[in-house]
Amino acid sequence: MPPTANAFHRSALFGAAALALAVAMPAQAAVSPAVGKALNQAANAAKTGNTAAAISAVNAARNAASTAEEKQKSAQMAGYVYTRAGRYGDAAAALESAGAGARQLAPLYYRAGNYGKAVGLARQAGGEDMQILIAQASVKQGKYGEAVTAYNNLIKANGPKAAYLENLAAAQYKSGDKRGYLATTEKLVRVDGSPARWKTLLVNFQQEQMRPEAKLALYHLMSATGTIDRPVDYQEFAKLALVSNQAGVAATALAKGGAGGDAMAQKLAQAATGMAAKAGAEAPKLAANPATAVRGGNAYFGINQFGPAIAAYDRAIAANGSDADQAKVFKGIAAMKAGNAGLARTSFAAVGEKTGMKDIANLWGLYAATHSGISAPAAAAPKAA
Repeated sequence: MPPTANAFHRSALFGAAALALAVAMPAQAAVSPAVGKALNQAANAAKTGNTAAAISAVNAARNAASTAEEKQKSAQMAGYVYTRAGRYGDAAAALESAGAGARQLAPLYYRAGNYGKAVGLARQAGGEDMQILIAQASVKQGKYGEAVTAYNNLIKANGPKAAYLENLAAAQYKSGDKRGYLATTEKLVRVDGSPARWKTLLVNFQQEQMRPEAKLALYHLMSATGTIDRPVDYQEFAKLALVSNQAGVAATALAKGGAGGDAMAQKLAQAATGMAAKAGAEAPKLAANPATAVRGGNAYFGINQFGPAIAAYDRAIAANGSDADQAKVFKGIAAMKAGNAGLARTSFAAVGEKTGMKDIANLWGLYAATHSGISAPAAAAPKAA
């Protein structure tokens, strides 16, 4: 699920209201009666929203102005009037002729769509608000790499504010930096661990290619964070759980997803119920053999016997076979369900880089760092074999 257009600019400081305040009506000045009258007419018309009359009056003032002060006050009034009228380019040009500074001009040129000039002025002015403008202007121009740099600079200077991380993630996604996008979204989860934030992270991560055991661990994390809600996802969760010998997990997923009239879901539910009924008897034999200990641990896991599951996973880990990292991940998940977040974090951190389980282990590690455990669902009631 890529970021929407609304993901950008949530930290914007350059709305129309802010601009109207930034370009204030000029103060009283010693001017000729003709210029003064025209300026008053322009101000009154602008206040009432009569922009045509305001522009006509301010043009009269500028034509009548002869001294440096009259020209400056007329140009400042023109900036005010044009801003009220939404003619930001004209406002910027008028204020620039009156010697306005880069900080006042940059937002006006931005709103006028002259992003190149806005960025140049923002660089001169400096500061957090101008760096935001640079980032937003880069996005408007489709220069997502430059936007990434700008948001990183904002974060470096001002800390990892959620709005900056959010916009950085969107720019990274648009620039094609998927790994950077996922890393930034992980940081967002640390700032804001709401279900909505987890859903953004996990649904995007779901699109990545991964081995089936990693995908199963991902679905467990989606379940833990309350971010799995589609019947198709529950069904895939169940299929992966069945293949890995977590029959009780499959039964629970199917029950939550609602089998309804779906023939496939009904067949999966029947298979899960049958396997779950036998899991308690088969798990000890599987767990005793290092070659099948992961399947034994999964069988225990599926019927919510997390202590024996952890012991089985430890046997597989000690054997250091090809499924050792898989065992570490599911040991960590079992530990979380048993309420032992410390053991879970240790297990997730021990997963290696080369087996295709590290990314999901890192996500689970992030979850374990911010949660003390998971309430295990009630095991599916086994039926007699």
